[in-house]
Amino acid sequence: MMKEKIIVTGGCGYIGSHTVIELLKSNFEVVILDDLSNSTEKTIDRISQITGKTPTFIHIDLKEELQTNKVFAAHKNAFAVIHFAAHKAVGESVTEPLMYYKNNFYSLINTLHAQTKNNINNFIFSSSATVYGLPKTLPITEKNKTKRPFSPYGNTKKVAEEILEDLTKASVNFNAISLRYFNPIGAHESGLIGELPTGIPNNLMPYVTQTAAGIREKLMVYGNDYPTKDGTPIRDYIHVVDLAIAHVLAVKRLVKNKQEKQFECFNLGTGVGYSVLDIIKTFETVTNSKLNYEFTSRRDGDVPKLYAETKLAAKKLEWTPTRELSEMISSSWKWEQNVRKEQA
Repeated sequence: MMKEKIIVTGGCGYIGSHTVIELLKSNFEVVILDDLSNSTEKTIDRISQITGKTPTFIHIDLKEELQTNKVFAAHKNAFAVIHFAAHKAVGESVTEPLMYYKNNFYSLINTLHAQTKNNINNFIFSSSATVYGLPKTLPITEKNKTKRPFSPYGNTKKVAEEILEDLTKASVNFNAISLRYFNPIGAHESGLIGELPTGIPNNLMPYVTQTAAGIREKLMVYGNDYPTKDGTPIRDYIHVVDLAIAHVLAVKRLVKNKQEKQFECFNLGTGVGYSVLDIIKTFETVTNSKLNYEFTSRRDGDVPKLYAETKLAAKKLEWTPTRELSEMISSSWKWEQNVRKEQA
């Protein structure tokens, strides 16, 4: 494959960094744009250690239009943008909606404006299953209508997809693929990169591993009165490396000009739903340890069940996730232990 340059916004973050690794492994040239608001520049060294290649890194706030334009003008030979740069905590978005709308929309619009001005006409968007709102039927397929999500975070994803759809209608040259994630967990098998949120984790897996590592006193389980098998919410968990590989396949779909529409959407999940208690019990089994957890009230913005139908991604992207729940959990725990050793 010809060596294409890919700009990855938010490339030092959790999913972004794993995607950069897979891009480099596939011989793409990578430019990372990141404001490091929820990540660290150390990630670049870890990526280099894993791949033997060093991506270009630019520290930038994409909310700043002039800076964004300048950077894209300097990399106008890029083939595509993969856009991860966004705030992503459901609960925080409920209490800080304006912060989420400002960050997620300004960074998206500035990126799209700068790239189209420089004729970078391919875009892959980091979307979310939250765009489906509360689904009436499961599993969720791409034919499910998107609805007003329960959280401002989810709404930024839904509206962002509408922006992309409008842009593809207005520009015959612009192509976009939206990848709707379900629940990414896990870490790279090297144990060198993984999810490391600042403050108290909003996502389940780092909350579990930090509790097991003694960083958190106890794991709070938000709600045990949902209409599910054990009262806790059910989600479709997917290994972050499987997710990263899907982004590379989406880029290749654009490179090979295989798109059937200018704006395409794909679900990325395993199609299997696990409850919060399933995750806790599997963690205890895999690590041979006991977790201190406590039930508390439901969290605003959460829905009872979400799991995917992924046949479209299998057919069109030729993507199939291969890593099972035990591997997702064991890799997360390996990463957590390595982080604590570094900080000791």
